[in-house]
Amino acid sequence: MMPDCLLGLNESHLVPLAEPGHRLQAEARDAFVALQAAAAGAGFHLAPASSFRGFDRQLAIWNGKFEGSRPLLDANSRPLDALSLSEPARIHAILRWSALPGTSRHHWGTDLDIYDPTLLPAGNKLQLEPWEYEPSGYFYPLSQWLAANMERFGFYLPYASGHGVAAEPWHLSYRPLAQECEHRLTPALVANALATRPILGKTHILNMLDEIFARYIYQ
Repeated sequence: MMPDCLLGLNESHLVPLAEPGHRLQAEARDAFVALQAAAAGAGFHLAPASSFRGFDRQLAIWNGKFEGSRPLLDANSRPLDALSLSEPARIHAILRWSALPGTSRHHWGTDLDIYDPTLLPAGNKLQLEPWEYEPSGYFYPLSQWLAANMERFGFYLPYASGHGVAAEPWHLSYRPLAQECEHRLTPALVANALATRPILGKTHILNMLDEIFARYIYQ
């Protein structure tokens, strides 16, 4: 894959899913379609909530959280006042839930966030928060089924441990392609991309890149 594709700056590696607005790499798309069919046989409607996300979209999310115009949560999903935190502390708080632009697994066309719209009660909005997928949550039956079945289709949960990045039971990764992308992404590649772009906290981010990779990217 070209470096620009790893960084979310090029979309030539993507093909569309059946669901409008969603894209993955072709091999990951085919594996997900097979997973969807198996889920349907078990009574679930496995749907993407988010798939490919480009660099500019990730940059808008990052800058919004950094400047306090988007919600920023702590490790327990409680609101934080971004502007009360030092810039390094703010960077760590953002990275708990949102990737640094250029490093998001959603850039690669290998990862997607999933849910079952038929399990979401009428009038409720999807939050993509852990409680929705835990024993008392709407999507717990789907999570249980995925835990037992996704691996045979090549998928796994890269953020299951909660080490660095918060546990994300909705985030599926297609291992055969994602591991290759992870190995090819480097701090130097990301530093070059960020150096000329308007990311807030840039000086601290560039100084912290090795730590960021070790703590939040290498899963």
